[in-house]
Amino acid sequence: MYEKELSASIGASIAASSKTGSYVDMQGNAVHVPCISFLDYMNVCLYDSDYGYYRSGQSRVGKQGDFYTSSGIGAIMAEVLEGYVHTYAAAIGVPLKLIEWGAGTGRLSAQIAASVLKRDSKWQHLIQHILIEDHPGHREAAQEAFAQYEAMGLAPLFESSSDAWEARWLGEPALVIANELLDAFPVRRVQTVAGELMELGVAGDAERGFYEVLMPLEDHRVLEWLARDGIKLEEGQRTEIHTGASEFLIKLSKVMKKSRLVLIDYGHEAAEYTAEHRMDGTLLCYWQHTVSDNPYIRVGQQDITSHVPFTFVRKEAEANGWRFIAYMTQKQFLIDNGVLELLQNHHNPDPFSEEARKNRAIRQLLLSDQMSESFKVMILDNN
Repeated sequence: MYEKELSASIGASIAASSKTGSYVDMQGNAVHVPCISFLDYMNVCLYDSDYGYYRSGQSRVGKQGDFYTSSGIGAIMAEVLEGYVHTYAAAIGVPLKLIEWGAGTGRLSAQIAASVLKRDSKWQHLIQHILIEDHPGHREAAQEAFAQYEAMGLAPLFESSSDAWEARWLGEPALVIANELLDAFPVRRVQTVAGELMELGVAGDAERGFYEVLMPLEDHRVLEWLARDGIKLEEGQRTEIHTGASEFLIKLSKVMKKSRLVLIDYGHEAAEYTAEHRMDGTLLCYWQHTVSDNPYIRVGQQDITSHVPFTFVRKEAEANGWRFIAYMTQKQFLIDNGVLELLQNHHNPDPFSEEARKNRAIRQLLLSDQMSESFKVMILDNN
């Protein structure tokens, strides 16, 4: 819808940039052109205030969107998370803010609310739901998802991320759920070329559109991070550096007190993240439930994402005040927190009965497409 406008804006930024990147033409000559970093390009594509993918357009989640999340597979994940939240709240013994950061259409939080209502009324009054979401369409959908619960005393607070950072309640005891949030933060892309670590930039012109170039490394912390995490790229190998995730963890650590952060995302530890079979990194794009590796088309109209490097996340978190609690596959998290107890014995022959659907959802979460193995859960505390 806004591809032309956003492309023009990016093109103007490239033309005005003082940064220079290079590529090799058909004759083998090095050509130098103005460029911006891939980090800046991805940030504009996803988060431009007027035309960015996560700031405009239709809903990005579900059948009519570009991808599904785990909340689309029944309400099992929500029931398990509600039980986990209940246990945590009982352990700290105080009223709790339950915050979903990057709440999307609010489906997961609404499912958690439905599970909350199944417990005693005392529990309902000890928890306040807060949904942080910036996409206008998603926020509207989230409000609709919660409308049925407001009369029952579960009226959530809806906030934009900019307002949330300034909110006093962020310093109160809370449990923050970040479900598929970190994978959507902008990344730097780096590549080893002739033994030197270079950064990928983005150039563009009317004839070729946007295209990749190589530019000098902008942030020399990248070298420190790779060395710290035990990563040595092969010649020609690319990977992503999750600068945006680092900034989020640092910023959140400064404002949260006596709180817990539950990260749920697909990703790997360092050895797997940069294994030899990942010569091109993990960056992918999603549009209408199709996947590609080309972020230079459908500008602002497709999701751009990469797997989460959990070794990097843990070490950045610990270096900035977070205390590591646990890391496991989503499957193990579900099992450890009672998902098998949700299986129901029944003799109803109807395959569409509530019991049958629930049991299928559990099996799907645990077994289908290795989803619960590729998705990980990391838990961090900030005391």
